[in-house]
Amino acid sequence: MTIRESEVTTPSSPAPDRRIDLSRMSRRAWVVTGMLVLFQIIAFADKAVLGLVSADAMPELGLTATEFGFIGSAFFFLYAIVSVITGFLASKISVKWILFAMGVTWAVLQFPMLLGGGAAILLVTRIVLGGAEGPATAMSLTSAHTWFSPTRRALPSNLIAAGSTLGPVFAAPLLAWVIAVWGWRWAFGVLGIIGLVWVIAWWAIGADGPYRPKKNDAAPDAGEVVSDPDEVVTDTDETATAAVDEQKPVVIWRALLSLAFVSAVIGGASNFWVQGFLTTWLPQYLGTVVGLSLGEVGAMTTVPWVVGALVLLGLGALGHRMLHRGSSAHLAIAVPFGCAAVLAGLCFIAIQATSGITAVALLCLAGGCSLAFPMTATAIGYAVGARQRPILMATLGGVASFGAVISPILVGWLMTDAGYVSPPKGEKPSAEMAGNMADGVHQAFTITGIVLLVGGALCIAFLRPERLGATLQKRYVKVSADAPAA
Repeated sequence: MTIRESEVTTPSSPAPDRRIDLSRMSRRAWVVTGMLVLFQIIAFADKAVLGLVSADAMPELGLTATEFGFIGSAFFFLYAIVSVITGFLASKISVKWILFAMGVTWAVLQFPMLLGGGAAILLVTRIVLGGAEGPATAMSLTSAHTWFSPTRRALPSNLIAAGSTLGPVFAAPLLAWVIAVWGWRWAFGVLGIIGLVWVIAWWAIGADGPYRPKKNDAAPDAGEVVSDPDEVVTDTDETATAAVDEQKPVVIWRALLSLAFVSAVIGGASNFWVQGFLTTWLPQYLGTVVGLSLGEVGAMTTVPWVVGALVLLGLGALGHRMLHRGSSAHLAIAVPFGCAAVLAGLCFIAIQATSGITAVALLCLAGGCSLAFPMTATAIGYAVGARQRPILMATLGGVASFGAVISPILVGWLMTDAGYVSPPKGEKPSAEMAGNMADGVHQAFTITGIVLLVGGALCIAFLRPERLGATLQKRYVKVSADAPAA
C-alpha cells in the first residue's frame, strides 16, 4: 500500500507501532539514498579516469589529441539509446534490479584495460561502459523518488546529484596515487574492484520504496485514444506539486515534444558539454598549460567538482525549503538550475580576459556551476505520474548527453587546429605546444559559455513541469478505445 504524505503529517498522534514503522521507513529511505549517492560517485569516477590516465595512455597507445578526444566522446555513443530503453523498462520492472545489472556491468568492463588492452579495447569498453552508465542518474532519481513524497524530493535528489560531482573528487587523488605507484592501467582495476563491492552491498540493501508506482497505475494498452486534445489550457493552469504522483498516464510523446522538455534537454546538454571537457581534457590542460605536477593535477582537478557538490547541496536545501512553503518545482528547481548555468556561462567567457590565479578560479567556479544536470531531470519528473517518470528522466539524460559527445571531439579538434601535437612517450610538451593547447582550449571556453547561457535562459523561462502536467492531464490522458463515451 502506498503511504502518502498526509498520512505521515496527520495532527493526531499515530499509534506507537505506526510511529515505529514510519521511523524505520525514514531510516531505510536515507540508507538507500546513501547507496545511490555512492552509485553516482562510482559512475562519475568511471568517467573521470580517462582524463587522469591521458598523459600516460596517449603516448603508450599511440593516440593523437583528436583520436583521444574521439575516445572520450565514444563514452556517450550508446548513452542515449540505452537511457531511453532503460527508462521504458523501469516503468514495468523494479528499478532495484536495473541498478544491480548496471553496477555489475560497470565493474566487469574495467578489467580489460587492467589486463593489457590496447587502443581498440579502450574504445570498445568506453562505448559499452557509457551505454551501461547512461541511465545512472535517471534510475538513481527514480529509486530515490519511491522513498520520498513529492514535496520532500528536492534534497535527496540533489544529494544524489552531488554524488556525481564527488566521484571525481574522490577518484582524482586516489587514482593519481594509483597511477604513480602501480601504473595507469591499475586505475581501471581499482574502479572495477570498488564497483563489485557496491554491487554486493546493493544486492543486500537496495529496495523500492512506498511511493513506487501502484500496480493499477499501468498505462492502457495499444489502441487507446487521447482524452480531449482540444480542451483549453490557460497559462495559470498547473498541477498541484504535492499531487504529481496521482497524475494519470498520458500520451508520452506529447511530453517529449513539449517546450518544457526541449528546454530541459538544452539546459542538460549544456551541463554534459562541460562534463565532456572536465573528464577528458581538464587534467591534461592543468598539467600542460598551467604546469602542475601529477599530484597537483590530481588535487586541482577535484576543485570544480567540489564547487559543484556545494552548489547542488545549497540549491537542494533551497528547493526543499521552497517546496515545503508551497512553491512550484519550476521556481524551486528549474529556476535555480538555470541561474547556475547562466553564471557558469559568464565565467567561461570571462576566462578569456583574465590570467593566472583569477583564470583558474573562474574555471573552477564555471565548472562547478555547470554540473547540476540532475536538477533538470528532477524538475521534468513533476510533469507526469510515477509510472511514466523514469521514461521522461531517462530520455532527457540520454538526449542531453549529446553535449558530452560533441565537446571532447571539438576541444581535441580545436587543439589540433591550433597546432598542438602530443609529444613522444616520456617527453613533456614544449612551450610552443603548451601555447597551442591553450589557444585551442580557450576557443572552446567561449563556445561553452554561449551554450550554457542559452541552456540556462531556456530553463528559467520554459521549464515549467506543473504547467506541462496540467496540459497533459487535460488534453492527452490515455483512455481505452473501448471505454464508454462521456
